[in-house]
Amino acid sequence: MPDPKFLKPWHGVPREQIQWNPTVMEEACIGCGTCVTGCNRLVYRFDFERKKAVVVDPLNCMVGCTTCANTCPTHAIAFPPLDTVFALEDRAEVRHAIEDDLRDRQGDLAWRGHLPHPDRLVELDVGEISRPNAKTLLLRLTPKVKGECFCQFSPGQYVEVWIPDTEYLSRAYSIGNAPREDGSIDLQIRQVEGGRLSDWAFNRMKLGDSVRVRGPLGSFTMRSTVDRPLLFVAGGTGFAPIEALIEQQLKLAPQRDIVLVWGVVDERDFYEIDRLEYWNWSDRNLHIVLAAERGFDAYGIPLGITTVTGNVVDALRAPGITIANRDAYVAGPPKMLGAVVAELRAAGIGAMDIHVDAFGVS
Repeated sequence: MPDPKFLKPWHGVPREQIQWNPTVMEEACIGCGTCVTGCNRLVYRFDFERKKAVVVDPLNCMVGCTTCANTCPTHAIAFPPLDTVFALEDRAEVRHAIEDDLRDRQGDLAWRGHLPHPDRLVELDVGEISRPNAKTLLLRLTPKVKGECFCQFSPGQYVEVWIPDTEYLSRAYSIGNAPREDGSIDLQIRQVEGGRLSDWAFNRMKLGDSVRVRGPLGSFTMRSTVDRPLLFVAGGTGFAPIEALIEQQLKLAPQRDIVLVWGVVDERDFYEIDRLEYWNWSDRNLHIVLAAERGFDAYGIPLGITTVTGNVVDALRAPGITIANRDAYVAGPPKMLGAVVAELRAAGIGAMDIHVDAFGVS
């Protein structure tokens, strides 16, 4: 029988509702017993008569664990795709349960060497709010006190934002602009179903609200020498750090050869169209490619900007798009990143020339 201590809900989801357990392919099993003795959750038993491992208590198996398969010398153990776990982690109630568990157990789980330092925490005011489409909110945060601002940072970095009057953990957002003299920063917030910060931002945030912000953080910054041509690839609101990096490069090295590929699901998910049009008109060394999985209709993409029906990988393969011999900067959801990096490697771009910034949900 399954051990009751292993049957507790997985981040709020009843264990019996999760299809995650190993399968032993008997023809490949050599009866070495590694999986049986190596699993401390007693998922397996050993059939001494047939010299085979047998899955007896599959519900004992820890969700997401594949240790037994990784150590099987004949690859005789199979699991469902990890997408099974990723899909669970996308559910709002699972994300909330994980966050609440971290907060409740902070005294035991916090690494004392990396608690937020108070000198890096500032209070900023909500200075501007705009809604370019139904799923995106553009936010400008301005200094509450003169001098207490993010006046110096490297484009591509991010900040952590706390939801006012709550004990929830902070959320990370890339800064969508190069440094300004007034110390203001722009954030691009995507509406996420069940997202705690995005729910507050879309439904309760108002001009003048004060928010606690920590930063700047992160190393997704310009690493390329000035003679190297660049490729920027963004998915959704992964455009934020890419926009900041391009803004920096157009100021410092306007002669630079740059390609921007930005992909979304629906063409109405694009924003900052005026900025794209200005870049396209003012800088002849910047080639802009927009990809929409559902195609383009009558949204009004400016003339001179290339459009591709499909995802960002389709756009990278489009005729007339040269991606080889460039340093690449890629930002977007995790599911996009693997496919993009594989495409860039296939095009001959070395691993050291590919810089990646992944983000999660908020």
